[in-house]
Amino acid sequence: MADLLRKPFGTHGKVHEITPASAGWRYVGFSLYRLREGESVSEATGDREVILVMVEGKAAITGAGQDWGVLGDRMDVFEKTPPHCLYLPNGSDWTATAVTASTVAVCSAPGKGGHAARRIGPDGITLTERGKGVNTRYINNIAMENEDYADSLLVTEVFTPNGHWSSYPSHRHDEEDFPRITYLEETYYHRLNPGNGFGIQRVYTDDRQLDETMAVSDGDVVLVPRGHHPCGAPYGFEMYYLNVMAGPLRKWRFVPAPEVEWIMKRDA
Repeated sequence: MADLLRKPFGTHGKVHEITPASAGWRYVGFSLYRLREGESVSEATGDREVILVMVEGKAAITGAGQDWGVLGDRMDVFEKTPPHCLYLPNGSDWTATAVTASTVAVCSAPGKGGHAARRIGPDGITLTERGKGVNTRYINNIAMENEDYADSLLVTEVFTPNGHWSSYPSHRHDEEDFPRITYLEETYYHRLNPGNGFGIQRVYTDDRQLDETMAVSDGDVVLVPRGHHPCGAPYGFEMYYLNVMAGPLRKWRFVPAPEVEWIMKRDA
């Protein structure tokens, strides 16, 4: 069985740490801190660029030689308000001190020194509807390819209503054949509302050499090294996920699974 479902290894401090080495791939890194008021965390970016996402709470952040003040105003991720984020290039460092209890995501990928440190959001991030029917979900694009904010990173938030599907119709981005498709590794950081619920995520390839279906709990991370990766929220439970993608080209191009291609054509 592939090791795609990663449970938090604690409830406080650093609770996730996914590196290219631990994931068995080349590009995407993802860490998550859950901080109590007054606690601080510091890291150096090394050869990687980083986008800090204030998932919940407020924190005073310094980074890349600048004081960015207090970032964050969303106390509960399911408020769906735009997040406060900070881009930091490779070769820099940062410190976050929690002003309130905070959840801070650290999204990383190889840096090339092509972008300066900058705030991202909440201005310029608008909750956008995508999909039709029970495939409707709502997107906060943080740093997708239309925003020239990063060298490698693609980052977005998705809110899936209860009873709906997301990352659907099933699609993959696991080949480098631009403009038809790009190779992008991906992580999903899942949250559920209420928090005692569950969601479903499947990761599968066309030949079914990889075919895993996982029940995800509040706070879990799913790795998508290749293949299609739809997820669903059962009736009664709302789903959030934070996506981090990266690959050799900062473009998001995908192809649908053969069994759902007709849906994409119909809904185009």
